[in-house]
Amino acid sequence: MPSLSKRLARVMKPQPLVLIILFLSIFFLSGSHSSGNEGFQPAKLNVLLITVDTLRADRVSCYSSQHVQTPNVDSLAERGFVFTRAFAHNPLTLPSHTNILLGTTPPFHGVHDNENFAVRENFLTLAEHLKNNGYLTGAVIGAYPLDSRFGLDQGFDFYDDNFKAKGSPKYAPGERKAEVVVTIAQDWLKKQKGSWFLWMHIWDPHFPYQPPEPFLTHFKDRPYDGEVAYVDSVLGDFFDFLEQAGLYEKTLIVLTSDHGESLGQHGEKTHGILAYNTTIWTPLIMYIPGKEQGKVQQPVSHVDIFPSICDVLGIEKPPFLQGISVLPALKGKKLPERSIYFESLEPYYNFGWAPLRGYIENNKKYFDSPIPELYFLDKDFEENQNKASTKNIEIYKKRLDQTLNGLTHPENSEARIKPDRETLEKLKSLGYVGSPVIMKKEKYGPEDDVKILLPVYNEIADAYTLREKGKVEEGIELLQQIIQKQKKVYFTYIYLAKLYRESNRMQDALDILKQGWDVHPLCYEIISLYSEYLLDAGRFDEVISILDSQTLIRMEHDALLWDYLGLAYMKKGNVEKARKAFETAASVDREYADVYVNLGRLYFSDYLRTKDKNAYGNSIHNYKKAIELEPDNAEAFYGLGVAYMQERRDRDAIYLFEITLILDPGLTKAYYFLGLAYLTNKNLNEAFSCLSAYKKIAYKSLSNEEKKTLDYLINRAKPVSR
Repeated sequence: MPSLSKRLARVMKPQPLVLIILFLSIFFLSGSHSSGNEGFQPAKLNVLLITVDTLRADRVSCYSSQHVQTPNVDSLAERGFVFTRAFAHNPLTLPSHTNILLGTTPPFHGVHDNENFAVRENFLTLAEHLKNNGYLTGAVIGAYPLDSRFGLDQGFDFYDDNFKAKGSPKYAPGERKAEVVVTIAQDWLKKQKGSWFLWMHIWDPHFPYQPPEPFLTHFKDRPYDGEVAYVDSVLGDFFDFLEQAGLYEKTLIVLTSDHGESLGQHGEKTHGILAYNTTIWTPLIMYIPGKEQGKVQQPVSHVDIFPSICDVLGIEKPPFLQGISVLPALKGKKLPERSIYFESLEPYYNFGWAPLRGYIENNKKYFDSPIPELYFLDKDFEENQNKASTKNIEIYKKRLDQTLNGLTHPENSEARIKPDRETLEKLKSLGYVGSPVIMKKEKYGPEDDVKILLPVYNEIADAYTLREKGKVEEGIELLQQIIQKQKKVYFTYIYLAKLYRESNRMQDALDILKQGWDVHPLCYEIISLYSEYLLDAGRFDEVISILDSQTLIRMEHDALLWDYLGLAYMKKGNVEKARKAFETAASVDREYADVYVNLGRLYFSDYLRTKDKNAYGNSIHNYKKAIELEPDNAEAFYGLGVAYMQERRDRDAIYLFEITLILDPGLTKAYYFLGLAYLTNKNLNEAFSCLSAYKKIAYKSLSNEEKKTLDYLINRAKPVSR
């Protein structure tokens, strides 16, 4: 039977009676009821948690005045406590917010990156804990990495992540501006009648840096700083709202960032690869109404936020929390000595590079990797002088092992998921590049170290971006050279294939993807793009060979791959297998509009062949479903219009074709059917105009028989001269 400490640490969400018994057990076992909040009187304060994504501490002017002024955040700092040495445990959005809202580190909760993990339901979140203590709970999310599918919505009465405007994995609108987030948050607050907990996640200043005016002009050469200034301005408006609503003095406010941004330091352009202080040193400001302001220079971390909020509110802290309350430090007391764990495992899980872990303790920072690093932060906070070669590094490695053993969940289970195509597309649109199921090595050498491979990563990205300057051939040449030297980075093959295709070299694109697949046989991104290109090249048997296989474990969770398989079978004339593949895609992702378009096409072609009324009805149903999910899907309107013409519903068809051409003027066949529908309705002028437009656009690509038919129709529609 597990020990008592392990049973307490399982973190299963307890029912009220179980919770009472659990807390009573802790009370009697500990022999003390002190929560560490001496000198603070519990109050029914509201709780506001503001997380600003990718905000470097030194870009907040109360931390450093060298870069950009942030007067509104500074005003919060002047009324509260500023923690000058606060650290994140991850340089990524999802795991960092999981650390904050669960009060535990990744070795415990199992969330290590943005793509491959989700918070398990059996964990108790800060929102759930506050809800259990009578709080109304709300969250407004700025970007897709915190979409509710990843599990951090647990315990929230209101979780607004409505930045998903379209119903197809091909679209990836994954973010919204700070002013939108703040407006929604204010609207929610206006409706609350009791004590509340609000989490407001602001995505700016995440890459790409696109501040609105006037910040774009004022920070022309420093767009990241411009986004920081923009966020500060928006927060100023929000703080004014709190003052005017009489809420500021009734609210515990915690402001932090999930991680920082490298901005080129240590060779990293953004974040997610390395774990230097450029990305894991974060601002942390805590305002407690009625308490004195000040600065805390002792090291703290994200997992300290949860227990500190509990102590300010005077409520019990759950037993599983791995952080400590920082309230004693606000009274000038020394916090317990401890190691602050950090990791950067995005490259490990997505690229197959060596894992990177470490800890901070007693002003020392140790990195465990094939090329270890050790820095003395009191003298070298920017981490320019690696002292690992001059010290007995085994001592630090042993200490890291002890730290990990103390943090790891008793059941040592990960929160792995298999991300679908929509997830990957949206994360890529936000600047994250990753592909799960990369093969891992048993032992990693210096050649696998992130510091060694990062320059290759940058070189690949730079080569691909040459296309934006019109230098596609130069980009192709550079990527070819990189593959000759370094085959470990899978997305080199992806980028090179895309450049080949842009240059109308489809066979070269297919060849390089096949080569990449041979090197990275489990890489989802390569398999997906290879299947897509084979489909476009008309090589349907090869698509079926790749995708109609039980070895592709990702297909269980990926609608797009099933869609590709359905298209291949449809092109081969196998209606039944195509239908099964499309319906599987729809069951995997019921909001994937394109698959309903393809089902509409499949049933309509079957109707034309068999005249089966059921097939016709299914076609209409699926086209309408696609339009319902995605009201600007031109293909759905076009297909429904063609289907209506079979029932002589020409006026309805005219309306649908007109919408089609508004949504997508490049869908040229709609001109033909629109002209045909006008001709049937005796509207000769419109018919002549549409058919003539179609002839001008498509005549050269038509067969001789199609040309004769088109010319005949144009002649019929030609207005009679008077």
